[in-house]
Amino acid sequence: MSLTKEEVLRPLARRRGDAVVVTTMAAVRPWGQLSSSALDFASADSAMGHAADFALGLALAQPHRKVICLNGDGSMLMSLGTLVTIVASGATNLVLFVLQNERYELTGNQLVPGAGQVDFAGLARAAGFPHVHSFQEAAAYEGALPAILESAGPVCVALKVETGTSGPL
Repeated sequence: MSLTKEEVLRPLARRRGDAVVVTTMAAVRPWGQLSSSALDFASADSAMGHAADFALGLALAQPHRKVICLNGDGSMLMSLGTLVTIVASGATNLVLFVLQNERYELTGNQLVPGAGQVDFAGLARAAGFPHVHSFQEAAAYEGALPAILESAGPVCVALKVETGTSGPL
C-alpha cells in the first residue's frame, strides 16, 4: 500500500503554518499547485541530492522557524551522510520528509539503487534522529501529522508514495 503525493502534500499544506518548505524534483510541481507561499523554495535545478543540505542550512540560519524538506528517495540516496550531519547539527526545527517511490521519476522512472530494500526510517534511526516515522496509509499519516510538526527535531518521516507521471521540470 502507498500514499499518493496529494495524500502526503495536501494535509501538510494545510498545517505548515509559517514554516519554510524546501521541495526538490518530483515534489516541486505538486507542492506548487497547493502552495504559493513566499516561504516555499523549489530546488529543481540539476543539483539533485542537495535539498536536505539546503534545508539544514535554512534551519540553522532561522532557528525559530520550522523548516520542512520534501525530499525524494533518489535524492536522499545521493547524500545519505546528510542524515548524520542533520543530527549532529542539533537542528530542532527541521522536519525531513522522504517520499519513497523507488524511482527517478523525472528522468524516466528508472529504479533507484536498492529499490524496495532501503529502509529510510531505519537509516534515520541509525543516524540518531530522535523522532522517526514511517507511513504507507493516508489516515495514519494525517492523524500523526500535527504531532510530527510540533515535535522538537530533527524529525524524519519516510513515506511510501505512488510513482507519479511528472515529466522533466
